[in-house]
Amino acid sequence: MPGITWEEPFCGEGASCYRLGTDDQGNSYIALVGQEAHHLTDSREALRQMIRDIKAGKADHLL
Repeated sequence: MPGITWEEPFCGEGASCYRLGTDDQGNSYIALVGQEAHHLTDSREALRQMIRDIKAGKADHLL
């Protein structure tokens, strides 16, 4: 597994907790807390864009 630096978990109200991570090769990672070995990965720019889109309300229909 690459050298991933994980952030502190983000937990919603009564929901699953997620962790975001990055490595020194420009990749970003998303995983459930405790299941970091089973992560999704993409570029840091893709993670930035996803966060911008979520903040802009583009995922509100999923709630």
